[in-house]
Amino acid sequence: MPKKLGLLGKKIGMTRIYSEDGSAVAVTVIETGPCVVLQKKTVAKEGYDAIQVGFGSKKDSRLNKPDAGHVKASGKGGFYHIKEFRVADPSQYEVGQAIVVSDLFKVGDIIDVSGSVKGRGFQGVIRRHGFSGGPGGHGSMFHRAPGSIGCSAWPSRVIKGKRMPGHMGTNTVTKKSVTIMDIRPEQNVLVVKGGVPGAKQGLVHIYTK
Repeated sequence: MPKKLGLLGKKIGMTRIYSEDGSAVAVTVIETGPCVVLQKKTVAKEGYDAIQVGFGSKKDSRLNKPDAGHVKASGKGGFYHIKEFRVADPSQYEVGQAIVVSDLFKVGDIIDVSGSVKGRGFQGVIRRHGFSGGPGGHGSMFHRAPGSIGCSAWPSRVIKGKRMPGHMGTNTVTKKSVTIMDIRPEQNVLVVKGGVPGAKQGLVHIYTK
């Protein structure tokens, strides 16, 4: 498995910045880290090398006893989000260490960003799969329906994978090769080119290339 280190972040929203030639560039602002190292995993003990990090402070009153015991060694309280990242050498990190955006990234770096797509509920085939639909005239009687989905004689069933109405959204999508346009370490902010998956305030995963 590739050893990609990264950070957790929160999508703040989109805005624009202006390049040197005066053209506007759409960007996404992400509050990235700091992520606290909660646990180190090694090949000798767990069978692989990784570090476990936490993001998003949680009050001690909201922690159950197992969670409180798990984060006790870090001395930084609880976290809403916990994730593992594979690393080549876990000994480079210490439990309780805070990893900030400037530790991993710099302006111009190419990264991957993962997030959960906005949930859109139950949708028909036109919105979900881009079907063109039927004629718009009043006498058509066929406007937004999916149409025939199978044959009666053979194979006498609906083929698995047929594009049908159903639940849309909430799936995890990774946008690859995103360019970092700006970094503001004092605010723990990462500004990346273009859009990234997810809604405002949604959790995103940022990976090094």
